[in-house]
Amino acid sequence: MPGLAAVDRACAWLLLVGAALHSYGALTLHPVGSEIQVWALSGSLAAALIAVLNLVRAQRPLDITLAWITFTASLGWVAVALGFGVSIGHLVDLRVIWHAVAAAMLAAFSLRSIRSQRTVHQT
Repeated sequence: MPGLAAVDRACAWLLLVGAALHSYGALTLHPVGSEIQVWALSGSLAAALIAVLNLVRAQRPLDITLAWITFTASLGWVAVALGFGVSIGHLVDLRVIWHAVAAAMLAAFSLRSIRSQRTVHQT
């Protein structure tokens, strides 16, 4: 479905924008070279990689290995986002919702890719 493919890519772009905003926050809100800045930037890198891998997956519908990688990574990012929300005592923080929803949607699209390939291979 062409409409779902656009939503899939949009979710990946939203996560990538979230990663960029996370980087901006890390660079402007934390002391340069501090432990917290380094860890915050590592989170930005992780989110960006997950987003880019999902953009690649969206263009490679037959790559089931990539779909499994993006499914696992996206689910992991949902857990990280929710864990952050718990740690700040605010699960409905916009940052938490942004990352968790985008990653959950990407996990769902990854699972859809996996299931569609299993159906193809079973016939």
